[in-house]
Amino acid sequence: MKNKFFGLIVLSLLTMSCLNSKKEALEITDLKTEENQEKSFINLKVEVFTTAEDTDLRLAKTNEIVFNTTNQPTEAEVSVFVNPNKTFQKFMGIGGAITDASAEVFAKLSPEKQEELLQSYFSKEGISYNVIRTSIHSCDFSSASHTYIKEGDAELKTFSIEHDKEYRIPMIKRATALIKDDLVFYASPWSPPAFMKTNKDMLHGGKLLPEYNQAWANYYVKFIEAYEAEGIPVWGVTIQNEPMAVQIWESCIYTAEEERDFLKNYLGPTFEKAGMGDKNIVVWDHNRDLISHRANTIFEDSEAAKYAWGIGFHWYETWAGGEPMYDNLKNIKESYPTKNLLFTEGCQEKFDVTQYQRWSNAERYGNSMINDFNSGVVGWTDWNILLDETGGPNHVGNLCFAPIHADTNTGELIYTPSYYYIGHFSKFINPEAIRVSTTTSRSTLESTTFKNLDGSMVTVVMNKTNEAISYKLILNDSEVSLQIPKHAMQTLVY
Repeated sequence: MKNKFFGLIVLSLLTMSCLNSKKEALEITDLKTEENQEKSFINLKVEVFTTAEDTDLRLAKTNEIVFNTTNQPTEAEVSVFVNPNKTFQKFMGIGGAITDASAEVFAKLSPEKQEELLQSYFSKEGISYNVIRTSIHSCDFSSASHTYIKEGDAELKTFSIEHDKEYRIPMIKRATALIKDDLVFYASPWSPPAFMKTNKDMLHGGKLLPEYNQAWANYYVKFIEAYEAEGIPVWGVTIQNEPMAVQIWESCIYTAEEERDFLKNYLGPTFEKAGMGDKNIVVWDHNRDLISHRANTIFEDSEAAKYAWGIGFHWYETWAGGEPMYDNLKNIKESYPTKNLLFTEGCQEKFDVTQYQRWSNAERYGNSMINDFNSGVVGWTDWNILLDETGGPNHVGNLCFAPIHADTNTGELIYTPSYYYIGHFSKFINPEAIRVSTTTSRSTLESTTFKNLDGSMVTVVMNKTNEAISYKLILNDSEVSLQIPKHAMQTLVY
């Protein structure tokens, strides 16, 4: 009887153990199923938005399809491969510069057109800009040179931003009011005041005289204090716009060592002393060609590097007919992974009033944005957000294109293809998104992908060829078949 009772207990325990094992097995199976479901995109919807040359398509929704089971891709097919398990840098945002020129043109528009422009750039119904750059006093895109002090005032007793309050600050305030939580507002100087320079001229290069290092560092602090007193929070500054270019407009030369030492000995400590240690300082702010030397010189110096948030760059290294130097960006990201890359300026030079709709201008933007992001760039800043029908105003005749122009004779706004190509990124990729591994099987297509915080994925695809291209978007076990028109940009949201 005793043995029989003991046997029943053992049998009961074994049964319970078996049931628990089955339950655990089912739970593990369920978890695996959930994991597999997370990795599978089958039956998920893909929304397709297209802008294409020789069509009326401008950020237009052109398709809505679902993922199916993928097959082994073949060499005959064109494919875009996205691997959601491999992620990279966090996205900060996209925007443009509100210069004196942009603000002066803006002031000439009717109230209705002013609101249209602001909504077009900064609202969710527009292309959702959240980054704004401006100049510290004047640049070439000002009607004339100016500073915030009287000539010779090294103590900055006369410092005033009254000049900016006429046009620039009112426009910036209206733009920032449309950006809710993710505003990135930063400023760049083109030149110190003339008396602080070796050539006694704000134009034509020259260098900052050593005896004015501290006064010039104090000038940045004064700028930040003045703008923040106007209710405009300043994210940071770049040290010098194009520090290796002697221009016919405002310019100032810094060697890599001079910029390093100004940052290390003056600007960084001055910000900290002023309680501005949280302001971000961006070095270089020039082209991709010499960027590695600047990064190596500054970031290898720990005392200088601790003040540098990252390094900024422009795209004008192609002026001599060469190709964009994207590999230099990748090298910096590999060499200094804790430092950030920021595109701080680009525009199509040599304005021509007959070429507003020149498609190659837009494709220059698309190529740069895709390859810059794929090289580790966190944010992208266009140059002037608005210019007039002359490509200005510009006090030295350095006239350029903008994504939107205003014809001040008719009061109309002219949207160029570049506006829509930028929008294929800025409208759909949100701040804090993470870049996702993306490659293509043909050089005829260029592509990048980001994953937003809400889980939505955004893949941007560009076709610069003269033929429409059929291609597949492939993720894990899933694919969709698509076609992109010739000279077109597509954004896929899923």
